[in-house]
Amino acid sequence: MRLTIVGCSGSYPGPESAASCYLLEAEQGGRTWRILLDLGNGALGQLHRYADPLVVDAVFLSHLHADHCLDLCGYYVMRKYHPTGPQPRIPVWGPDGTADRMARAYDLPVDPGMHEEFDFKAYDGRVEVGPFVVEARQVVHPVTAYALTVTAGGRTLVYSGDTGPCDELDEVAQGADVLLAEASFQTVDVNPPDLHLTGADCGRTAARAGVGRLVLTHVPPWHDPAVAEAEARGEWSGPLEVARAGATYEI
Repeated sequence: MRLTIVGCSGSYPGPESAASCYLLEAEQGGRTWRILLDLGNGALGQLHRYADPLVVDAVFLSHLHADHCLDLCGYYVMRKYHPTGPQPRIPVWGPDGTADRMARAYDLPVDPGMHEEFDFKAYDGRVEVGPFVVEARQVVHPVTAYALTVTAGGRTLVYSGDTGPCDELDEVAQGADVLLAEASFQTVDVNPPDLHLTGADCGRTAARAGVGRLVLTHVPPWHDPAVAEAEARGEWSGPLEVARAGATYEI
C-alpha cells in the first residue's frame, strides 16, 4: 500500500501543512482503493493534490478533536452539493458520538445531520474495506482516542493518533512495517500526562516494538521538527524521518 501525507501539522494547520490527514491506497479487483486516516482542519483542500476526494472509499477518525476531524464538515458540503449531484454515502468510522459531534460542528440538526452523506459507524472489531483491514485500539488522551492498525498486502501501518505513552500503543505497534507516531511534546518541557508523545517517546516505542520504520508526525507549528527527530534518534537506530506534506511511502 502507499501512504501519502496529506496533512501532518499538530494541533492546528501550520504554515507548511494542514492538520492531520493520511491517504492510504492499495490495489484490488482491478482498481485502486483509497481510505483516509483523519481529516483535520485544512486537509480537504490539500487532498485534491493527491486524489479526487470523491473517489475515497472510507474515512477512519482517530478521535474527535478538530485537528483530526473538522474537515469532515467541508467534505459533507462537497458530497451533498457537488455539481455532478449528491454523492453515494461512504462509511465514516470513529468513536461513539461522531455523527452528533459533526452535526454540531456544522450547526446542523442531529437528525438528519450528515447521515445522508456518511454512514457513521463506531469502532467494534476489525473492519474490511477492499484490500484494507483496519483495527482500532483505544489509547490514552483526554477524549476517547484510538491508534489505528492498517494491513494490506501483508504489510502493516500503525498510526498512533494522539496519545500519551501507554502499553496499548506498544502492543499494537509490535512488528509494524511503519509506525506513524505523533511527536507533539519536547522532553525539556514540563508536559501534562496522558496527552501526547515526545520524540523520545516515539523512539522508545519503535525500539520496544521492533518496527521497520518510524515516521514522526503531528509536530505543532510552535516546535522545531528537528528537535523531535533528534530526540527520537537518541532512542531508535532504525529508519526514521519526520513527516512532511506530500511525502509518499511504499509500505
